[in-house]
Parts: sequence; C-alpha cells; structure tokens
Amino acid sequence: MQPIHPNIKVRLTGRFWNAFAILGAVSKAMRRAGCSKEQISAFYTEATAGDYNALLATAMKYVDVR
Repeated sequence: MQPIHPNIKVRLTGRFWNAFAILGAVSKAMRRAGCSKEQISAFYTEATAGDYNALLATAMKYVDVR
C-alpha cells in the first residue's frame, strides 16, 4: 500500500522507539517536508486514537517507514 506522503521517509527499524518518539519523528518529518498543520494534526489524531500497533500502522499509512 502506498503511503499518503510517499516522499517522506522515516527510519524506525533498528532502534528502540516508544510511542512519543514515533509521533515526534513522523511529525517532524512531515513538518520538514512542508505538510500543513492540518495534515500533521490529522496524523497525530489518528495515531493517538488506538494502541501501539495502531500507531505503527498509522505511521506507515502516512509516510514511508523504514
């Protein structure tokens, strides 16, 4: 499945990440890529609506997670 923002790449593999670090890394990458506050807010709202697995799925939905 193609992410919403395929040009934004965030490396999460090979590191120990907690939920806050993932939210921060994806939000920061989206901000640097020029996404609007509304787009970042939509990601954040969806990512925090569920558990850790839902957070990972949402990150992969929005950006290219590596």
